[in-house]
Amino acid sequence: MPESTITPDHIAAAETLTGLSFDPDQRELMRAALSERIARYQSIRAADLDNSLPPALTFSVSRSAPPAAVPRSYPISAQAPVQRPDNLDDIAFWPVTQLAELIRTRQLTSLELTQLYLDRLKRYNPALNCVACLTEDLAYKQARRADDEIARGLYRGPLHGLPWGAKDLLATKNYPTQWGAAPYQDQLIDLDATVVQRLEEAGTVLIAKLTLGELANDDVWYGGQTLNPWDTAEGSSGSSAGSGAAVAAGLVAFAIGTETMGSIVSPSTRCGVTGLRPTFGRVSRHGAMALSWSMDKIGPMCRSVEDCALVFSAIYGPDGYDGSVTAHPFAWNPALDPQSLRVGYLPAAFEADNGDQSEADETKAAYVRDSLDNSARALDVMRALGFQLIPIDLPPTDASALYLILVAEAAAAFDDITRDGRVSTLARQGPDNWPTTFRAARFIPAVEYINANRIRTQLMRDMESVMRDIDVFIAPSFRGNAMQITNFTGHPTVVVPNGFSARDTPTSISFIGGLYQEADTLAVAKAYQDATDWHHRQPHLPVQD
Repeated sequence: MPESTITPDHIAAAETLTGLSFDPDQRELMRAALSERIARYQSIRAADLDNSLPPALTFSVSRSAPPAAVPRSYPISAQAPVQRPDNLDDIAFWPVTQLAELIRTRQLTSLELTQLYLDRLKRYNPALNCVACLTEDLAYKQARRADDEIARGLYRGPLHGLPWGAKDLLATKNYPTQWGAAPYQDQLIDLDATVVQRLEEAGTVLIAKLTLGELANDDVWYGGQTLNPWDTAEGSSGSSAGSGAAVAAGLVAFAIGTETMGSIVSPSTRCGVTGLRPTFGRVSRHGAMALSWSMDKIGPMCRSVEDCALVFSAIYGPDGYDGSVTAHPFAWNPALDPQSLRVGYLPAAFEADNGDQSEADETKAAYVRDSLDNSARALDVMRALGFQLIPIDLPPTDASALYLILVAEAAAAFDDITRDGRVSTLARQGPDNWPTTFRAARFIPAVEYINANRIRTQLMRDMESVMRDIDVFIAPSFRGNAMQITNFTGHPTVVVPNGFSARDTPTSISFIGGLYQEADTLAVAKAYQDATDWHHRQPHLPVQD
């Protein structure tokens, strides 16, 4: 663009978009510099930047040199004997721990279990819209291999032979990886994501790619909306929408989800399943769609806390591709006494306020009230178990101000479709949807992006101070700043069902731990889950003719 085409009025208009103000002399001085940069922008835009290529800035919550190796072990708590039922459909909602025992004792073959779940996926997907594509041929191949290995005494552990579903942003060789978005419909990526590889090494059976909201936002994708098995009048929430719905509906033994800002916690809450959002930098994102290089996290979504521990054991640790991943070990100990840990809670987050009562949508307001009531009862359960809950406060940082970090990185990840117009083919085109967000992100000044990250550093230091006095703390899953803050600081969260609303839809409670302290966080969450039966409840599933 020639220098003469940029006028002071253009600069003044841009100031309005960025919330800045310069005087006329300063605007005149900037004209030449801004014109010169146009050519540099064109050079950058001409580069072919694959989505998987991260920036040269690697975010890490690690403050020390990690151990050189990661151990993998699969200890399981004492289990009651299991026996194959006459009706195999009865086991569809069984947790990994029980399904594994049926497989290990050869009461059930992997092929039988695979067929069961494939049949259920075909039967219930028309009502739930949670399947991006079935991986049927691969599933049968992997199931037969598992049965052959187990028959020969080559048992790989409790995940061996179990069918699972992958959020469809994880690359799977020979199958589409579509990211929920029309521009990538039928996209083939010629590799298996590290998570897919590691679960195959554990002997699992991949039976489906599960839906996600387009480009990892909400529960609407190019094929429509993924629905909540508990109430198909509402979506399953996002963006791990298909993973949440499939686990809740008993269509897979477990699933993998991802979270940047609530995408494991939210569908786990809505669908009544148990989810683990690990510490940032615990699980390799190699082969996964990038949304925010400094915030994306991969974790299991299951029917119990212990299931999450077993799946996490298989997928964590560095792979030589994702530079953010550390080698901190994960030592799950189901016999750990959780009362040896210091457990905090956020008093203010459990109290109702006028905002809850004045919610414009009365249905949502009623759900918030029910959720808070159930959260308060969860504290009562923990106290009855003998936990001495320690009141804490989170840093007063306005975490919503840091959202521009996510927005800027997401806009960079999908800059190509924003510039070439394909972003206009996304299903949602409103003011709060990706197309508008990506375009508006072009006006985020670099100085603000850098300073937001400086604030993030301070927030991490403040959270480090909070966690010195506790090992784990309890928070309502969507109340206060806990979910936002800990996504920016990288702390792990375990979300578990904790009751139902008056409409008979699930609510949840979150257990948040110290960095790399997934084992402690899971132990405290398991203590609560073992004292309740919410995770055993099953939805009444609709079947479309």
